[in-house]
Amino acid sequence: MGLKRLIKGTLFVGALLLTPFAASHADYRIGVSVPAADHGWTAGLLWWAQKAADDLGKKYPDTEFFVVAANSGTKQVADVEDLMVKQIDALVILPHNPATLQQVISEAYDSGIYTVVVDRELETPAQNVFIAGDNAGMGREAAKYMAEKMDESGNIIVIEGMPIPINAQRVNAFNEVMAQYPDIKILDSQPSDWSPQKALRVMENLLRKHHDIDAVWAGDDDVLKAVMQAIEEAGRDDIKLVVGGGGSKDVIGMIKDDHPVVQATVTYPPSMVASAIALANTGVRGKNLGDMYHHVPARIVLDAELITEENAKNFYVEDAAY
Repeated sequence: MGLKRLIKGTLFVGALLLTPFAASHADYRIGVSVPAADHGWTAGLLWWAQKAADDLGKKYPDTEFFVVAANSGTKQVADVEDLMVKQIDALVILPHNPATLQQVISEAYDSGIYTVVVDRELETPAQNVFIAGDNAGMGREAAKYMAEKMDESGNIIVIEGMPIPINAQRVNAFNEVMAQYPDIKILDSQPSDWSPQKALRVMENLLRKHHDIDAVWAGDDDVLKAVMQAIEEAGRDDIKLVVGGGGSKDVIGMIKDDHPVVQATVTYPPSMVASAIALANTGVRGKNLGDMYHHVPARIVLDAELITEENAKNFYVEDAAY
């Protein structure tokens, strides 16, 4: 562990106040770097990162946490370099763009900083732990549920995310399940880039193009809300089922309240960053998880859990940002 310097004041990123930290001689310093909150899921990510830093900071007074958010890959590189100057012992990072962050994360890892990479995998692994949601599981669980609810027949629209590998994993798994049901037809599958604004335009166009739609898979809960706006504004009553992804508070609330169309979503929880911070806090101390006989696992994939009216209350977090 390197020489600890006294850090005073409060950490700001632009105009955004992030983790406050008091002057101290901490034994451990953990830096957390995430993308800026530019939509619901990343807002949830930042909320959970801050919550974990606050909670663990109270439980472990010998540890300082620094949470920073970047609106671009280049800004995130600069943030990580700044955290390294602060002589952090552990780095938790969800890369804005893995290719852009590869070099600086590798430098941190190679210098002995305990590194936990979240969600977006590096092409060349440079971490002690990788933690992510189950992308293929998201697609599989949504497809299985929809096929059952549709009595294995009908027409589906798919609103995809961004054309990157994790989107492909989700959509490919969805399509593989649906291929088992010859009476279910996927009318269209269009990208939304996980942008509600783009999703609204795409769904409006698809509603004009297709006049007999039974269900929509919007593999993102922010996108789902835009899809529902388009459906309601068009006055369409043929669509009986819309399924999301991510597990946002708003959509879980709709499910919990027995929405007639929005009946399910599948988890891809932004709280994974909180678990990543807890893993870093354990790993940097050289401890095991609970009563395990091994150190922190090198790779953790969280279950993709189907949320319906039956279990929605178990996933609803009133204070969460997402």
